[in-house]
Amino acid sequence: MSSGPDAETDLRTRYKREAAERAVEFVESGMIVGLGTGSTAIFAVRRIGALLSVGALRDLVRVPTSAATEAEARRLGIPLLNAGDGLQGIDLTIDGADEVDPELNLIKGGGGALLREKIVAQASRREMIVVDDTKLSSRLGKQRPLPVEVIWFGWRSQVGYLESLGAQVSVRRSDGGAPFRSDQGNFILDCAFGSIGRPAELAVQLGARSGIVEHGLFLGLATDLIVAGEVGISHRTRS
Repeated sequence: MSSGPDAETDLRTRYKREAAERAVEFVESGMIVGLGTGSTAIFAVRRIGALLSVGALRDLVRVPTSAATEAEARRLGIPLLNAGDGLQGIDLTIDGADEVDPELNLIKGGGGALLREKIVAQASRREMIVVDDTKLSSRLGKQRPLPVEVIWFGWRSQVGYLESLGAQVSVRRSDGGAPFRSDQGNFILDCAFGSIGRPAELAVQLGARSGIVEHGLFLGLATDLIVAGEVGISHRTRS
């Protein structure tokens, strides 16, 4: 049996695919479905595309959460809803997460799509999160920094504010070294708070600050969690 970094990467990819494809089993013809962003959710997009192509699913309305997901859906020939027409009554959204705590609260935004992802999540009757087991955490912030999306105007003042809340802040960069831009043209500040003891309080502090467009704390939004790992696949719902 092969071992090493490549083998571990292949194994994690398999777990991501298994979790995403299990979630697609909950998709029914005629639904309005949110399509998530990231390396796990993309497997759900591809599986939905495959089922549509053979007629196993029909008459779906799909809502992408990012330009990247929209591009992949169009490549697969998946018809999409014009987001400008409104996002009311999404039956099910399948999306990933960067970190998940025992109460199904999340840190999201590693792919830079946190604003659209949260808009879609808030419009969804069911928000199904798909992850491999490395994303599970006893407390948010222990494993991943918190992405915070800010407008470019005065963005350095947001760095100072976030540092006053206890974060070590870094500006997300694109491959060429320029500041990463979200689909809305905003900057992403990755904020290492460490273990976040009061996520709801922090969410209020971030939401009250002008110039902060959105943050990656998704609290009380996930209804379902599907986790794949060495011991198999598990499905939890919010109690």
